[in-house]
Amino acid sequence: MVEIGRVRKNETTEVRVENGEYKGSVGISVWGHVTFDRYTGWSKSGLRIPADKWTEFKAILDKVDRA
Repeated sequence: MVEIGRVRKNETTEVRVENGEYKGSVGISVWGHVTFDRYTGWSKSGLRIPADKWTEFKAILDKVDRA
């Protein structure tokens, strides 16, 4: 996986966007990365957009920008 970027969500969580292959599927992953006293690492939930669906997903994000 290759990190594309990240943004801080709050004091304990940042959202990371990565591009690459996971379990044979190429796509974009969006996950929370948390930092707590007892645990530092990936959150339990995330989002994976397959490469062949990226254009469709980006069109939805463009609508958010216009809204």
